[in-house]
Amino acid sequence: GEQGVVSKILCGRNLLCRMTSLGFTPGAQVTMIQNYGHGPLIAQVRGARVALGRGEAGRVQVRREA
Repeated sequence: GEQGVVSKILCGRNLLCRMTSLGFTPGAQVTMIQNYGHGPLIAQVRGARVALGRGEAGRVQVRREA
């Protein structure tokens, strides 16, 4: 249920293209839906629920909203 805003994506061109096509762009609001501490996590971005592997998710920098 935590929310934040994408500030930066630290990755190469291929992953950057994938992440932007999923809606993870700087300024996009992100809500954590499911994070069990292992396996993929589910986030909501731009009205869509997206499953991300831990490696992918670790490359997205998110700042908490005030």
